Amino acid sequence: MLTWLQRNNLDFPPLEKAMREPNGLLAAGGDLSAERLVQAYRHGCFPWFSEGQPILWWSPDPRTVLFPNELHVSRSLAKLLRQQRYQVTFDQDFAAVISACAAPRTYADGTWISEAMQNAYLQLHQRGHAHSVEVWDQGVLVGGLYGLAMGQLFFGESMFSRADNASKFGFATLVERLKDWGFVLIDCQMPTDHLHSLGARAITRREFSDYLQRHLDQPSRATWVS
Repeated sequence: MLTWLQRNNLDFPPLEKAMREPNGLLAAGGDLSAERLVQAYRHGCFPWFSEGQPILWWSPDPRTVLFPNELHVSRSLAKLLRQQRYQVTFDQDFAAVISACAAPRTYADGTWISEAMQNAYLQLHQRGHAHSVEVWDQGVLVGGLYGLAMGQLFFGESMFSRADNASKFGFATLVERLKDWGFVLIDCQMPTDHLHSLGARAITRREFSDYLQRHLDQPSRATWVS
């Protein structure tokens, strides 16, 4: 049975309780408070739901992740990086990045990044948990992504691109920076061709939980303000 969360209780059910179909559905309800969101990521789940649905919490098995040392850079992307085609900043305009990630896309109906979700992650950003990567072309924001950093783990949420390879450019730059900072894993949540092209792969939920236990509370060398 699906567990319904209460607003006055931040506890989540064990990840083993997650459904097989749909894959990873763990719980519903609760709220999007900063405290609950932090607890969710620490527990190994994340919110993902459409407008009009209750809040749904997921922990898929397998889990899509990227190890910084396994980043795959295509020839075309490597050329852009060598040419420094775009400029990349960190935490310079979180609101603009999440708003762009929430904008309509030609290949999807609607967006799961509702106004309530945007406000929730803005709160996380203000508390130092959520971070943004901005990709600029002569002062114009053309790509970016956002996610959470905890210990030596980065939890990616969404990315957008308004120019060729802009989101990949930002992601590759972020991965190299995370590697320098001592991060060991980037959570990508669900599989996509875009992520697989960058080197993401699947690990079991149990393996993912092991990484949480070993690295969530380990210090990193992160300095986000660029």
